[in-house]
Amino acid sequence: MEPDISVISSLIGDRARSKILMALMSGKALTATELACEADVTAQTTSNHLSKLVDSKLLIVRKQGRHKYFQLASHQVAEALEALLNLSSTLVPQKVTTGPADPDLRKSRICYDHLAGMTGVLLYEALLASELLSEQSQQVSLTKEGEIFFQERGAAVASFKQRKRPVCKSCLDWSERKSHLAGSLGQWILEDALAKQWAVRRADSRAITFSQKGLLLFSKRYQIDHSKLL
Repeated sequence: MEPDISVISSLIGDRARSKILMALMSGKALTATELACEADVTAQTTSNHLSKLVDSKLLIVRKQGRHKYFQLASHQVAEALEALLNLSSTLVPQKVTTGPADPDLRKSRICYDHLAGMTGVLLYEALLASELLSEQSQQVSLTKEGEIFFQERGAAVASFKQRKRPVCKSCLDWSERKSHLAGSLGQWILEDALAKQWAVRRADSRAITFSQKGLLLFSKRYQIDHSKLL
């Protein structure tokens, strides 16, 4: 029997549930109360929506003490939502430019667990230009030089290869309409920038804010034209 996409599409297609899913694209775990605010529906309605999304394995729930926190079930769910964002903005007539209106989101944001927006696209292009990544027929991979480069900077490339998740994957950016880097390596680059305090996550948004020094160090490390990031 073929998979029935109508089940998933009906779950995502509900406006309140779609708002819940989009609120979780930052990769952060949120409570039912926080998600009710995002979806602009009552607590009881949110509870019903969350039950359906958890049952369908689009979300997972984590318990900590008396509290429950909800997250997207996997990076595959996040990738599907990002693809739908791209598709909907292409097919549905738009009166505004593509992507988010917030300039901070357009510049640098989290796409589940990796860097997106203009900064993510420029990073991807720089890694290709410096031949740390190779792209053929939309398939991207680490070169030998790339493996050495990232290993020397603390990335556990060998362990990345043992995961089911791709080490590198191109992800079409919602606002830029060009590729940014996903996969285990994309996740590591974002986590590394945050750990070094080159950038911080905005508490109320998917936006990532780089400090002036952090932006300079980030662009220098990955050979990005710093002027394009300003």
